[in-house]
Amino acid sequence: MRPGSILLIAITGLIWGVTAMVVIGVTLTLITGEVALPQATAAGVAGLIGALVLVWRQTADIKGIPAWVLSAVVLTLVLLLGTFAAPFTLPLNNVPFWQLAGLLAFVASVTAANHVSLNGATLGSMSRYEREVIYIRIFKGIGFVVFTIIVALPFYVMVMTSLKSQQALLANPLDLSIDLSQGLDGLFRSYVELFTQFNFGRYLMVSAIVSVGTVILTLLFSVPGAYAVSRLRFPGQALLSRSVLLIYMVPAIVLVIPLYAVFSQLGLRNTLTGLLIVYPATTIPVALYMLQGYFRGLPSELEEAGLMDGLSRLGVIMKITLPLSLPALASVSLYVFMIAWNEFLFAFMFLDDPDIFTLSRGVVSLNSSEVPRQHLMAGAVIATVPVLFIFLWFERFLVQGLTAGSVKG
Repeated sequence: MRPGSILLIAITGLIWGVTAMVVIGVTLTLITGEVALPQATAAGVAGLIGALVLVWRQTADIKGIPAWVLSAVVLTLVLLLGTFAAPFTLPLNNVPFWQLAGLLAFVASVTAANHVSLNGATLGSMSRYEREVIYIRIFKGIGFVVFTIIVALPFYVMVMTSLKSQQALLANPLDLSIDLSQGLDGLFRSYVELFTQFNFGRYLMVSAIVSVGTVILTLLFSVPGAYAVSRLRFPGQALLSRSVLLIYMVPAIVLVIPLYAVFSQLGLRNTLTGLLIVYPATTIPVALYMLQGYFRGLPSELEEAGLMDGLSRLGVIMKITLPLSLPALASVSLYVFMIAWNEFLFAFMFLDDPDIFTLSRGVVSLNSSEVPRQHLMAGAVIATVPVLFIFLWFERFLVQGLTAGSVKG
């Protein structure tokens, strides 16, 4: 045995034990509303011993119980003994189902994390490469946990708050458990009132119109522009191709004041037409940049064959280039739609009439002392969920479109 290898294995188990206990303890508090104080020290010791047992069993030439099973059993026993069967400092008769679920989640997550991180590790001598692999696995795992918490925790708080009643929020604002006793009508009362009392259906329709209109206008201008930059030869082509994204060096807040003054004089402020001018102006450069890379990756011989067959340049674009560019067009459309759907600054500055509020502008109008907090959170959920589902559904097109054209051949 080498002390350095044993120390690395022990530290790995300690890290995963403490991390899993803290995350699961906080999750248990949010789900049940009971204040769970995770026993991080005992959890770290249990993870440490479980990691050592796991590596020892993996390297020992002994037949019998699998290494992960033995590690899970030892991990559970050490944790229960070290915490006197109260790993979350809650009485056993208090939310017993959730305490058992938390314990099982802890054991499973720590065992899995140790197995993935220490796969191939030994209690004996390990090379520098083997140690570095373990370091990378640990950092990747911690990064994944932190990223998941950053993304999931605000969304969970938002959803749970939207399902609470005003009385429950006033009684305990930190209680984010689900009260099923109020029934479906009580759970979704905030959402029903948003559409019946706060005109959220119209906000959804306006945002859909503006977002789809922005996508159409962006594609109408960016497709021919990207094709010209990637296929045609003209003075300044290289400069235009490289400088198309320079507009993003100017912060949007700098453009708001002059645009506000100009639109007020032209009668475009407080109109959707103004938004349909500003939004495409901010999305066309990035759409043009994405599409030109894809167009360059398409075989030019196909277009030359179309020209020889008598097609015009426009016919080549419509019948050859665009059908081959559907992944890129889908990714650009999704990207532009998400920008227009979530945009707030210009909508906040230009729109004053509640009848033409976009969804983001409508959600902000709920942020007042006269509107209950659960309605604000329900509005945020309504604004987030549609674009989330659209993104997940078209994610494969987004990946294809972003990577297409990066490698020629």
